[in-house]
Amino acid sequence: MPGWLKALLIVAIVVVLVVVGVVGAGVFWWMRNKDALMGRAKEIVAEGKDFGSHSDNQGCVDEGLSRYKKDPGFGSAISNSIFMKTCLAASKPTPGFCDSVPKTREFMKSGQWRIEQCQHYDLRNDQYCQQLWQPVQDYCEHRGRNTE
Repeated sequence: MPGWLKALLIVAIVVVLVVVGVVGAGVFWWMRNKDALMGRAKEIVAEGKDFGSHSDNQGCVDEGLSRYKKDPGFGSAISNSIFMKTCLAASKPTPGFCDSVPKTREFMKSGQWRIEQCQHYDLRNDQYCQQLWQPVQDYCEHRGRNTE
């Protein structure tokens, strides 16, 4: 067997072992933390529904962004997206709330709109800011435009 083939096989075996190790570590981590994560997700959903029942659409967005600014990052972006989604579903309509919100399939408009929202809320340099606007677009596509 040529030396280059042996080296290629060794590299392939090492890559497979690394992938298996990473997947195994991920499964192990999930098994140890899933109950806490699921419990926190249920709390966030309840908070969103409760806040939304006493607020309007814009109040949900403002509260979600306020929460995110206190603790920015990947996990916070996910948590606050869940909060905003459940809050918007329970909130009262804000007149004109969805007027300038593009549909998610309008990729260029959607991307530009998200960038503008991040700039407007002073999060222009935050790498997760644009993800916070997905629940707003979903709401406006599926509910907001039908109720206003």
